[in-house]
Amino acid sequence: MPMDETYDAKDLLATLTELPGVYRMLDAKGNVLYVGKAKNLKKRVASYFRQNHPSPRIALMVAQIASVETTVTRSEAEALLLENNLIKSLAPRYNILFRDDKSYPYIVITRDKQPRLGFFRGNTNRTADYFGPFPSSLAVRESINLLQRMFRLRTCENSVFNNRSRPCLLYQIKRCSGPCVGLIAPEIYAQDVQMATLFLQGRHQEVIGRLTEAMDQAATELAFEQAALYRDQIQSLRHVQDKQYIESERGEDVDIVVVVEEGGMLCVNLAMVRGGRHLGDKTQFPSNAADSSPLEVLAAFLNQHYLAHPIPTRIYLNQVLPDSEVAAALAELAKRPVPMLVPRLTMQKMWVEMAEQNARLAILARRNVLLRQESRLEALHEFLALDSEEGKEIRIECFDISHTQGESTVASCVVYQGNGMRKSDYRRFNIHGIQPGDDYAAIRQAVLRRYEKVASGGSVAPALILIDGGKGQLGSALSALEELGLAHLPMLGIAKGEARKPGLEILVFADGREPVQLAAEHPALHLLQEIRDEAHRFAISGHRAQRSKTRRTSRLDEIAGIGPKRRKALISHFGGLQGISNAGVDQLTAVPGISRDLAEIIYTALH
Repeated sequence: MPMDETYDAKDLLATLTELPGVYRMLDAKGNVLYVGKAKNLKKRVASYFRQNHPSPRIALMVAQIASVETTVTRSEAEALLLENNLIKSLAPRYNILFRDDKSYPYIVITRDKQPRLGFFRGNTNRTADYFGPFPSSLAVRESINLLQRMFRLRTCENSVFNNRSRPCLLYQIKRCSGPCVGLIAPEIYAQDVQMATLFLQGRHQEVIGRLTEAMDQAATELAFEQAALYRDQIQSLRHVQDKQYIESERGEDVDIVVVVEEGGMLCVNLAMVRGGRHLGDKTQFPSNAADSSPLEVLAAFLNQHYLAHPIPTRIYLNQVLPDSEVAAALAELAKRPVPMLVPRLTMQKMWVEMAEQNARLAILARRNVLLRQESRLEALHEFLALDSEEGKEIRIECFDISHTQGESTVASCVVYQGNGMRKSDYRRFNIHGIQPGDDYAAIRQAVLRRYEKVASGGSVAPALILIDGGKGQLGSALSALEELGLAHLPMLGIAKGEARKPGLEILVFADGREPVQLAAEHPALHLLQEIRDEAHRFAISGHRAQRSKTRRTSRLDEIAGIGPKRRKALISHFGGLQGISNAGVDQLTAVPGISRDLAEIIYTALH
């Protein structure tokens, strides 16, 4: 269908239902342009085919429509779920997209005999009590640190806790009460757990009241040391209350979601209040949001975020949402009303103003980063005379090798594109079949494996390949490209300079040109250093994980009678090879599947 031919929607609209559902706008090639949900499919789809459109972006999208597909659902909540799944899987060019954070962190208090306080990220279940979510791991760790000081709950894993013979350093610095070796009575520890739970629920005054009563009782019984501990806990709690000047007296769980637009850039900021405590905030920048209004961006965020994360009691916004479909769908998901309000009270207004200010700061910081990256990219483009299609982002891929004296060699390939690192495109390669420590062979293998798909047309080719190394590594990479018929791809080696100091790097060319040393302040060098350092970090983290895995299991594999099942049971019970080595024969026999004879064999092999 020609692009200038207008789609005639009369026949479609005549057959559409007024039930809730999801609609998909497709172009002449069958590509999905836009996915949307509707309480009334007929009314919503019809609204796109009016003469005037409030948004140039929507008008441009409508001009490309060649067909419309619809799916009827039983409810608005079901339509919201289907819409979100389709947006994630199809990534339509006219849908506003937010990066999926997968999971936010929580504080967990387990239900063990002596419960453990800890950090948790993932799917919650009923085997423990979870508090959160928190906007960042830093917020969780700060809260755990605070709870350790006030209530001295254990934070060690069960595999460590069950095998302690003396208290750890946390007991010495008064961050744990030592339940592992019975230094605190179980009933007293249970009271501390209850107090920590009340604190996380925002019931601070109740905690202070209980601690005050306990302090007075201890003083009456002349247990002055215990009374002093209660006094210190009360002082810590009051200090927290003084510090949390934006605390809510109601101990509520609410989210503050604001959208801010400045200089053509849109930012959504999510702030979290849990148990009455403001835990911080998190900013997100939408994709595909050009020419979108702040209200469209806000609605898109609410739809996408709360399908994957807990819905709070209330949500405060800085914009009035004229569309009630979002609130209705979230209420159906939560099985209760979810008020979405523009605040009127001073406290809530302060929350919203703080969130808006943080969004503006995030926009300023992002703009500065983009400007700096653009100037670096322009300098690199000019220095290397890279070929790139107009309007197309330059893609740079960088390789590095990491090993320890040839052990567990890992190659990394990181990708720079679109003014930043593209982590979803990163790759690691476990290198096998080479002489240990042969970096040249490792680079060759990694380049061959990475660009096999490019040679067959199954993957995109970069505008520049960057190799962390000098002539030797570059030559090995070039031979791999020649074997694949890709020797025409631009490639550059970045070798450590004198004394391996940053700023003294030497750039080595694959086409035989003389090496070049750019000035330390050259923007192109800064970009190359940034990409190289990221490849180095990614390679080292992969190598360490591989090495740790190898060292953790290799000694067990050498013991007769230890297969994968028993090895897993031992590691799960003791937390690792060190814990197994520290265990006695009687402790080893406590592991399912380990007889006394086998325990003696294990003990002898590890000592």
